[in-house]
Amino acid sequence: MVEPADKPSTAGQRLGAPDSFGVSTLEPGLRPPTQPPGRQVSIRVQMLDDTQEVFQISQRSPGKVLFDLICVHLNLAEGDYFGLEYQDHRKMTVWLDLLKPTLKQIRRPKNTILRFVVKFFPPDHTQLLEELTRYLFALQIKRDLACGHLICNDTSAALMVSHIIQSEIGDFDETQSWQHLLHNKYLPDQDAIRDKITDCHRKHVGQTPAESDYQLLEIARRLEMYGVRLHPAKDREGTKLSLAVAHTGVLVFQGYTKINAFNWSKVRKLSFKRKRFLIKLRADPAQSAHHDTLEFAMASRDCCKIFWKICVEYHAFFRLFEEPKPKPKPILFTRGSSFRFSGRTQKQIIDYVKDSEIKKIPFERKHSKILSNFSMSPQSSSFRSQVPKESAMSVPLADQPDSSRLGHQANGSEEPPVAASSTNGFHDAEPTQSQQNHNGTGPDTKFLNPESPGSEDSPAGSPHVVVNGNGSVHGQGIAGIGVLHGPGQSPERQQLSPLTSPLLTDAGCVRHDDEEEARRKKFPTDKAYFIAKELLTTERTYLKDLQVITESFHSVAEKDEVLPESVKNLISSNYDPVYKFHQGFLKEVEQRLAQWEGRSNAHIKGDYQRIGDILLKNIQGLRQLTIHLQKHSECLVELERACRSSRKSEAVCRDFEQQRVCYLPFNIFLLRPLHRLLHYKLILERLCKHYPPTHDDFRDCRAALADISEMALQLQGTMMKMENFQKLLELKKDLTGIDNLATPGREFIRLGCLSKLSGKGLQQRMFFLFSDSLVYTSRGMTPSNQFKVHGQLPLFGMTIRESEEEWGVPHSFTLFGQRQSVVVAASCASEMERWVEDIRMAIDLAEQSSSPNTDLLSTSLSENKLSEDGGADLESEDELGGSRSSLERQGHRGNTTVHVCWHRNTSVSMVDFSVAVENQLSGNLLRKFKNSNGWQKLWVVFTNFSLFFYKSHQDDYPLASLPLLGYSVTVPSESENIHKDYVFKLHFKSHVYYFRSESEYTFERWMEVIRSATCSASRSLPCSRKDLY
Repeated sequence: MVEPADKPSTAGQRLGAPDSFGVSTLEPGLRPPTQPPGRQVSIRVQMLDDTQEVFQISQRSPGKVLFDLICVHLNLAEGDYFGLEYQDHRKMTVWLDLLKPTLKQIRRPKNTILRFVVKFFPPDHTQLLEELTRYLFALQIKRDLACGHLICNDTSAALMVSHIIQSEIGDFDETQSWQHLLHNKYLPDQDAIRDKITDCHRKHVGQTPAESDYQLLEIARRLEMYGVRLHPAKDREGTKLSLAVAHTGVLVFQGYTKINAFNWSKVRKLSFKRKRFLIKLRADPAQSAHHDTLEFAMASRDCCKIFWKICVEYHAFFRLFEEPKPKPKPILFTRGSSFRFSGRTQKQIIDYVKDSEIKKIPFERKHSKILSNFSMSPQSSSFRSQVPKESAMSVPLADQPDSSRLGHQANGSEEPPVAASSTNGFHDAEPTQSQQNHNGTGPDTKFLNPESPGSEDSPAGSPHVVVNGNGSVHGQGIAGIGVLHGPGQSPERQQLSPLTSPLLTDAGCVRHDDEEEARRKKFPTDKAYFIAKELLTTERTYLKDLQVITESFHSVAEKDEVLPESVKNLISSNYDPVYKFHQGFLKEVEQRLAQWEGRSNAHIKGDYQRIGDILLKNIQGLRQLTIHLQKHSECLVELERACRSSRKSEAVCRDFEQQRVCYLPFNIFLLRPLHRLLHYKLILERLCKHYPPTHDDFRDCRAALADISEMALQLQGTMMKMENFQKLLELKKDLTGIDNLATPGREFIRLGCLSKLSGKGLQQRMFFLFSDSLVYTSRGMTPSNQFKVHGQLPLFGMTIRESEEEWGVPHSFTLFGQRQSVVVAASCASEMERWVEDIRMAIDLAEQSSSPNTDLLSTSLSENKLSEDGGADLESEDELGGSRSSLERQGHRGNTTVHVCWHRNTSVSMVDFSVAVENQLSGNLLRKFKNSNGWQKLWVVFTNFSLFFYKSHQDDYPLASLPLLGYSVTVPSESENIHKDYVFKLHFKSHVYYFRSESEYTFERWMEVIRSATCSASRSLPCSRKDLY
């Protein structure tokens, strides 16, 4: 059947295999089916080792015959994990349908090369029971790495390549390894990490090719892009996304970041209609009986159909017990597609290989100089003793992002490595999602029909979790979770920390905490440790913020060549030294925390359970950078001057602020180094308060506190002026009709929503209180959502009187100016009290001013005046209420503090902003939605009255944000059934979120900083901002 060849044996070919046809994959234990009579046609197939084979088939043979011949040629028992793909006449990559005639699918067989590749990627490589199958999977991983499909960080890539090289050339030899890397391309950017690859390779001494395959798959299967083939699509808003399918269900990616996952147990039906791909979800009984339907637009109907077909096959392969039966042919007409999965399901493969006496025959590895002596079963004792000598944990993890750590991606969920630092997250044991959620009642025949109504209410049987085909555990959705332990693995090694996207999903993976307390005891519980950890987490965020200036903005400025050279040099010369200094500081803190946790030099205790010595040393070093810190205010002023004098410079800065990496107004990043001094001071104050005077670390902490307090006092005046200047610049972008807002002597005091009484009744207006004037505006219809000025009230000579009884409007007061009077009403008594207090203070400031000029704002109000009965452009609260779309859907400047105050009908003062500067916090939290049954692990940054959600602390930009103004923060009640420690609750109207911290200290800190943003009405603040420093 195979074209006779005098060419050398190929990879995967069994050495000494008998001439009988071995094992047929689709018909276990039988010879290949007899081909129908007819002319023989040659079909070329490219194998995973890049060799090409030619197979002779009848022109009427179905694709199944060709596939069987390939599996027989390889003597491959687990062939159903693989498939044949090719480019059709539309230049689209499609899978060969095993039930249809091959030549009806391949129109020009002489010019077509089919590729034998992995089609179904199981979540656990221990389910691959034959060494040959694992070898072919390793070749697939090798190919995906080389072509850039398998995206990962440099450490993971270097480790995987080192295992590939170990399997090919054996133990490390410097000359041989170097030459091998020079002549073989394993990664697109291989040269950049060549040293790291050789460092990893030298650790694999004595590792056999089979062990190398195992280790390679162990690393690869944890990566988020493992087995993912992206299909371009768009959501209803036109956002570019990609769809993919995995063993767990349908995945949604934005770029190479997974932002959503629809588990098979949640999906009721998949279909497509023309270019629209539809996902119908099962109704959530806890919410309503409404069936959600998600719609994605793809390039064409053919793209939809190709993706729908692979979804059908993935669902059947991983979820069903056996191959679905063909539908009976309709008598009159057809409706929908007759396509079905053909082949054995994963459960059938596992059962067959375990029950069959398959002869173990050595096979040749094409690229390997080492002959594999026998094919091992992972259940054998010899296999247990050989795997794995080298674990993924032997590589330092400090520089790896959470999203691509070696021990992270299994079954679509994150899995932190066993020895991972607690600084990167929690230490809860967490089981994987089920590897096979087989439907206990057989296939749902109407589950995945395209373009046909089907049964909208067809019930599905209870999903089962089958572990290697033995026994089942009943469960529903992702609540039914089974754990598969690999060879030599104990349950403690199965840790998972799922991260589904905060953008689109509210269903996280369930966390099990049976071993949580025991695991926590392995790590320090001293309060000083958590204070030091706060230093580490906030330093990571601070360094990322500095990167926005030194790398992102610098590259944009250099590329456009619009900003004056003097401004670029001023910024780089005064921020680059600070960035480099803090890089070294962060590295020292990371090393100390690792020693404190016992992850290195575990036998040494007392000397490393301290942080004051590092703080003292680095704060003394930071004093040398004071000259640069003093120049930062000049950087802000000069940049603003350049933008004011050149529209091109202004456009460059404006465009940069629209980039996702610039998640805050750029001027805030320029002030970060000054703000960081306050953070160090507060951290040292907490340490000194915690330590007794006799503690070894107390003296260093006290000395460091004295130094940093002196620096903060020295820069206090600059800091206050720059905060006010920055706030005026930010408000200038939010207002239209004001030309010279940022003038010397003007101070910002408060902004917020008040209702203004006019002939048409109460109308919502946005008020801005400055030290010389009160400006009222409404939200305009401009593309940038700016606020248009309605009028201004000079404060000089103004009086204020409460007028609730006079007008019959609750919480109202009247402002009597020299030219006009205005009646306004606040949303509540406390809001009114704050406005009245601040306006009276501002009136006193205006009276003390030497220049009672009434024309304070250079704005042509006659041109910009809006009709008082003109309605503002009102938006739904849902646009800001949830974190799922805050960054993705909001236009430029649509998520600023001004807009949040407009939607939440609240206000913020400059004192609040100053307090917010101090109350910045970063770290890992677990998040749970109101009606979800699982916790999601997120890296969370609190700043500027908002929570920003990241996948890991190394991400360049947040996935979403949650503005907290107007929210309430409380502790869950007993009736909410949140039986966890250290959980706090955020709620605003119908939006409810639960967040879980890792210790009592971090819980108290998160409550403290969030209350500073959410509970402004109840907190008592100093009368002067000078009291804050």
